[in-house]
Amino acid sequence: MAINSVQEALLPASNGMNEIESGFARVSAAQPGLPHAHLVSIECDIVRGLHAFTIVGLPDKAVEEAKDRIAAAIKNTPSTSSGQAGDFESPKRSNKKIVFSLAPAELKKEGAVFDLPLALSFLLASEQILFDPKEKLFAGELALDGTVRPIRGALSIALRARDGGYTELYLPQENAEEASLVSGIEIYPVQSLGETLAHLDEESDFAIAAYRTSRRETHTYEEGVSLSDIRGQETAKRGLEIAAAGRHNIALFGPPGTGKTMLARAAAALLPDLSESEIIEVTAIHSYAGVADRAVIRPPFRAPHHTSSYASLIGGGSVPRPGEVTLAHRGLLFLDEFPEFHRDVVNALREPLEDAQVSVARARGSATFPANFMLVAALNPCPCGKYGTRECRCMPHAIDKYKRKISGPVADRIDLWVHVGEMPPETLAMRKRERDNQTREMRERITKARERQQSRFEGLKQVTTNADMGPKEIESLAQLTPKAEETLQGAARSMKLSARGYHRTIKLARTIADLVASDTIEPSHMLEALQYRQREL
Repeated sequence: MAINSVQEALLPASNGMNEIESGFARVSAAQPGLPHAHLVSIECDIVRGLHAFTIVGLPDKAVEEAKDRIAAAIKNTPSTSSGQAGDFESPKRSNKKIVFSLAPAELKKEGAVFDLPLALSFLLASEQILFDPKEKLFAGELALDGTVRPIRGALSIALRARDGGYTELYLPQENAEEASLVSGIEIYPVQSLGETLAHLDEESDFAIAAYRTSRRETHTYEEGVSLSDIRGQETAKRGLEIAAAGRHNIALFGPPGTGKTMLARAAAALLPDLSESEIIEVTAIHSYAGVADRAVIRPPFRAPHHTSSYASLIGGGSVPRPGEVTLAHRGLLFLDEFPEFHRDVVNALREPLEDAQVSVARARGSATFPANFMLVAALNPCPCGKYGTRECRCMPHAIDKYKRKISGPVADRIDLWVHVGEMPPETLAMRKRERDNQTREMRERITKARERQQSRFEGLKQVTTNADMGPKEIESLAQLTPKAEETLQGAARSMKLSARGYHRTIKLARTIADLVASDTIEPSHMLEALQYRQREL
């Protein structure tokens, strides 16, 4: 018997797919990423020959394992005509050489997001289904029974699909609400491979309804800790008001038990809601990191433990992933017990505090993540917290070591240093009703100050708050009266302010002026800003 005849005898019997000599199909997909996803073209080539089933294009282990997932999913998917499973030919049972190519080849492909487009490209190349893949993009993980499981990074995929000229996006039903934040593209939520095939089949009467954005959820400010729960501490509350109005960095220091942690947690409620563009930006970050499956309406609040590693705070890993500074983008990063963080972790905050972004480079790739956040640091004046009183038993070298954990460059990037002292018993007994109006009025002032900043920075893409201003914006948009400038010059000499501290003081004074609706920075605004620059530890 000839060799070819022996090979044919050992191969499965011919059926619908095996009747074709060769086939080719191209389906569009996307690799989730920050700040945007990457378009991936999935090509399937089928030729007659000894059975082979390979995926090329730098696939990771999860993509390699897709061969088994899509083979089982196709086998267990009912056809649109008979409604019974087993009518589709599985790539594992064919007498063909099947090659999947994920282009561009130099991009590392990760995760199970390519399962659905891989299955569709195979069925299209083998002529088991017919549809036009143009202007359509697919994403989703397949279960062995053909159901579609949710993925991370759906919003970044939707943004890339729209910007890439696609008109239809097919993804898991659980990700539809998140992806619907992007306008200009039809979102089709799918539950299974069979449902997707039925929708794409022009001869089928079944159709998936495009997802429509639901009404935006409202936020209740009184959830969790609010400033109304904190007795006294008017100086600290004023500092938080200024910090929230301009998104400035603030450090709260004082003895333990005086309310520093409560103040920091309450500061999150003072921040105004995110704008429409910020909602999309922040939700895309949280979706990519896998920590959110719906729209993020409020500014994020992140509070990592002081034992957190460098990679968890800044970002890292063999394949760069965003850290807490990126997850706090457009929101608040609270670092309790600030000096207890490892010194390398504290010093790593220099770049994101200055540049509002962080670059992570590793052997397997590099990435730049956004990190424009408001830092709230809480710390004690010494290890025991009783520094300056007779109760303090800390040795001088222990106090010096404790203070040196916060380096000068990091301290210089903190705009406000606010002391949180102990409160007398009569203040602690103040009734809550007397404090409610103060909190509401503070929130209103912060909102109006942010509106003034948005009007001032209209047309500037990278500047949204006073803290974002660079030297050019400070010179043109932060106008000082002659008396205020004279006050700043004198203080800069006596306090030995660095160039960074000089500019940060002007930005802080600009926010104080915005809170009282002043177009210029007056001496009173500058004097208040200067008092917060004094670091007492």
